[in-house]
Amino acid sequence: MTDPDTILLESEDSMSKALDYLKKELRGLRTGRASPALVEYLKVDYYGSATDLKALAAISVPEPTQLLIKPFDAGAVGEIKKAIEASGLGLNPIVEAKQIRLNVPSLTRDRRQQLATQAKKMGEEQKIAIRNVRRDANKHADGLADQTGKHFSEDEVKQLKEEIQSLLKKYEGEMDQVVEAKATEIMEL
Repeated sequence: MTDPDTILLESEDSMSKALDYLKKELRGLRTGRASPALVEYLKVDYYGSATDLKALAAISVPEPTQLLIKPFDAGAVGEIKKAIEASGLGLNPIVEAKQIRLNVPSLTRDRRQQLATQAKKMGEEQKIAIRNVRRDANKHADGLADQTGKHFSEDEVKQLKEEIQSLLKKYEGEMDQVVEAKATEIMEL
């Protein structure tokens, strides 16, 4: 990295990716209602390769507490059933001819609290990731002051570090909002 703008842009890009990853992971956390997002990223062993369930089947919600999975290839039903059972979601797949029905039972209070805690833990892991981005960006900023040929003043380096810190605060705030919204959704009856 050779200039402050590049450092800032790459830092923001990395922080944005961490936020997107957190949102994707939280979609897979179970709430009281059935949602295709609950299972669409489950990895299914399809002819030797781990494939997302959404690439192998149509997933619909015929009732608020039920998912219907219709594989495009009827031969994949058994592997999809195994993947759901191994997922740790606590769902019991019911095979009906060439489709799978999942009843999503309502969550107990304890399970809701466990899931809300898990959501907060996921948020903390991504905050650590963006703090690491800040640390690396600050190292690059310090490196600017030592470059030969181009000279960046201490004030410019200090300004860059302040901008990196404000980026971090912005993304930490967004992550907190996303996690809080998910925790609220999980705790709703």
